[in-house]
Amino acid sequence: MSDLDAFVRGLPKAELHLHLEGTLEPELKFRLARRNGIELAEKTVDEVQQTYRFHDLTSFLQVYYPAMRVLLEPADFHDLAFDYLTRAHTQGVRHVEMFFDPQAHTGRGVPFATVLDGYRSAIVRARREFGISAELILCFLRDYSAEYAMATLLEALPYRDWIIGVGLDSDERGNPPSKFADVFARARREGFLLTMHCDIDQPDSIEHIRQALEDIGVDRLDHGTNIVEDDRLVELAKAKGIAFTCCPVSNSFVTSQMKSDEIVGLLARGLTVTVNSDDPAYFGAYAADNYLALAEHAGLDLDQLVALAKNSFRASWITPARLDLFLREIDDYVAANR
Repeated sequence: MSDLDAFVRGLPKAELHLHLEGTLEPELKFRLARRNGIELAEKTVDEVQQTYRFHDLTSFLQVYYPAMRVLLEPADFHDLAFDYLTRAHTQGVRHVEMFFDPQAHTGRGVPFATVLDGYRSAIVRARREFGISAELILCFLRDYSAEYAMATLLEALPYRDWIIGVGLDSDERGNPPSKFADVFARARREGFLLTMHCDIDQPDSIEHIRQALEDIGVDRLDHGTNIVEDDRLVELAKAKGIAFTCCPVSNSFVTSQMKSDEIVGLLARGLTVTVNSDDPAYFGAYAADNYLALAEHAGLDLDQLVALAKNSFRASWITPARLDLFLREIDDYVAANR
């Protein structure tokens, strides 16, 4: 392990763009399949990984959703989340705000409560066993109807204390933020914080970013680096204090590059840019791995890496007191390890 590798892995950080269903490692997939009596087409880890052939968002989703069929019982969702939280802990993640896609489960007959109970039990266990804190963000699948999203929001209300915010993900083509304006307005009234995927290099990406910022009034933007194409929106995001949850390694799978110029450029312009892992089981890189990949590709120095780590806590939805605690923890770590 290089000095930089060790420094980055130990650097305290938050992760704000992480899909729990995207942490399904092949080994766990096989274990859950055996437990639930499900026959898989693939027989080895290598065969599973051979299916990971993505060239854009759509081709990724075609692999991503079918894999979820092994998730059926509360114990399955517990194991998925706890395995991720264990890995995140080893990569310096001290706090995480995790996306989950209930419609990907309720749509195949798995009760909403099954999903929530499993994820919640893993969060409680991880905090008790190694001190990592975690929150859940419910994402609506944008390629389904707004009516289905509203029904999902209403189903989530009894679990309001377990869910900190709502988001929007899945296939963006033809599914703009405005499609879900009423759903997000209701979520805001119910006390949820708001975020939305504005995936990279999508059709109408600038208009979607505008809708998210001006019409919906999100608190964060997921991906969103196409904003560099519109200086007015960049300045608006800066004025509103909007943070960006960027995912360098996953970018390099679904486009021709990791968008390092855009990420570093936004950071240099004073925007709150963060680095995250997105769907690490599929892209082969967890939180610290993404910091290291971006550092290597963009030539980041230690000050920039520390700035990204501090941004991860500033962009999170934690209390001011906890923010101060984490920022001091970073300063102490840097002082002891530089």
